[in-house]
Amino acid sequence: MTEYVIIGDGIAGSSAAETLREEDPDSSITVITDEGEPLYNRILIKEHAKGKLPEAPIAIHEEEWYVDRDIDLSLDTHVTGVDVDERLVLTHDGEEIPYDKLLVATGGTPTQLPVPNSDAEGIHHFWTFQDARRIRESAENAERAVIVGAGLLGIDFAAVCGSQGVEGKYLMRGDRWWRYALSGEGAEIMHEGMREKGVEPVFDSGVDRFEVDDDGRVTAAVDPNGDRYECDWAGVAIGLTFNTEFLRGTDVEEENGIVVDEYMRTSVDDVYAAGDLTQFHDVLLGERAQNGSWGSAKEQGRVAGVNMAADDAAEVFEWVSSYSITHFDFPFLSFGHPTLGDEHAERKYSETEWRRIAFKDGKVVGGVLIGDLSPQSKLKQLMREGRSVADQKEVLLEPRVDLDDLAPAQEQ
Repeated sequence: MTEYVIIGDGIAGSSAAETLREEDPDSSITVITDEGEPLYNRILIKEHAKGKLPEAPIAIHEEEWYVDRDIDLSLDTHVTGVDVDERLVLTHDGEEIPYDKLLVATGGTPTQLPVPNSDAEGIHHFWTFQDARRIRESAENAERAVIVGAGLLGIDFAAVCGSQGVEGKYLMRGDRWWRYALSGEGAEIMHEGMREKGVEPVFDSGVDRFEVDDDGRVTAAVDPNGDRYECDWAGVAIGLTFNTEFLRGTDVEEENGIVVDEYMRTSVDDVYAAGDLTQFHDVLLGERAQNGSWGSAKEQGRVAGVNMAADDAAEVFEWVSSYSITHFDFPFLSFGHPTLGDEHAERKYSETEWRRIAFKDGKVVGGVLIGDLSPQSKLKQLMREGRSVADQKEVLLEPRVDLDDLAPAQEQ
């Protein structure tokens, strides 16, 4: 009987566990997580923090789900090390859990700002369900907040402010939100959406230090320009530090995450990885990439499970990811790898509608859609096909994208 151990019960780990049970019905499956509750929807926790959802709809699996599938779930369990020679997972309470195949799906921990008082009471990060509960409690009793981190996670704090009636100051180091993927024109649509929610973007700013009261609670943020912004709480979203410290001393290759091939295999035999923390070989790009979307993590977990059970390279991870934001009166969606392009095409259609497509070596590698999301399926199709279409930008920027209007690949 094969013994599978999965470290991490996020969507990647849970997806792998479910797949392994289907592919290898007689196996032993153990899932280890340092959280105190089973899998929940990380996408919906932001709605809980906004005061829009109670806790009940956010849970995905109750403990009975694991029991029904004969999966051993260990909650509140910290993994302290892995012995890849003896094939053992070591835990904080001295337990040694044997494995034949191991999956690492531990994700990351929000990175703390390297400034004075960044660990003060009232400074929040947004990653776990418990984080969402604390943010909701702070926001319900606050008048002012400061947000740091001009990316996809930081904007969730802006949405919380808007929903809870909190006046927010969004301190950004650059001249626009998500400057690596948006031009000024597209970013300004997002800025206006924030302002309508009562959140003011502050550019060329950031945080030099936080000020606290006698009880150690945050009272203000001071930016590098010396400007001071009073706040009742602060939200920080500047990235993740991947939870891989327990792999120290092993030969598992890491480079800003765990390096895996297109089958989710690491550099060590019978050790796999899936989810946010992977630097995977993207078969569509033909190079290494990283992706933090829910859908990507779920599919990586499934592919890892298939390959672990098959004891061979049975299925390739091939996926075009997407990430949506629904906080404003207009929708927002990014797909693929919008920050990796060496060439771009963009157009503004109205005050709340904009499109940008990223190309690399002539091929679509990602993009951002604001307002009208209908072109996404066709643009993703081009990504999967790997067609060289950068010389036909005008067709792709038409309000209604029709792939039949593109010149046939062999005639380009």
